[in-house]
Amino acid sequence: MSGATPFQTVGPFFRFGLIFEGCDRPVGATEGNRIVVEGVVKDGAGAPVPDALIETWQADAAGRYHHPEDGRAGTDRFFDGFRRAATDGDGRFILTTVKPGAVPGPGNRQQAPHLVVGVFARGVLTRLVTRIYFEDEPANDQDPILERVPADRVKTLVAKRTGDGRYRFDLALQGEDETVFFAP
Repeated sequence: MSGATPFQTVGPFFRFGLIFEGCDRPVGATEGNRIVVEGVVKDGAGAPVPDALIETWQADAAGRYHHPEDGRAGTDRFFDGFRRAATDGDGRFILTTVKPGAVPGPGNRQQAPHLVVGVFARGVLTRLVTRIYFEDEPANDQDPILERVPADRVKTLVAKRTGDGRYRFDLALQGEDETVFFAP
């Protein structure tokens, strides 16, 4: 035996292996207000992560999921609620979608409009799960999930409005401003 196996991280293969035709298609005839969420994925040292993958799942503008377990009628047939975006060499990503509607939550309470986000990155062996809420959304104050997050950490889940239909949301994988991640 010649010695210990050298340490290796997973990836970087996300853009090559997981971005496919249609996963970032235009929202086309989808109903609702178009939004753009832009951001940067950063590692624990604050450096950009150039090979991460951001995956989102969301309700349509009426607050309905394109899923058989959402038994409420009337889902937008042009919207599947799923998006993927790879980060570029500077760790930047761009998601174009529609602003989701409020959805049912724990205790029969409405959840504020949000995107569920999965993060895959080099050295991350299990998908990280978080959410993106919108700072101009009054329902955030009543959201049953945000209520469970310590008040000083809520800011890591809220995208800042930067213009008409445009938001900024940076993800910190570790460090002082680490994004809140949830158990999948």
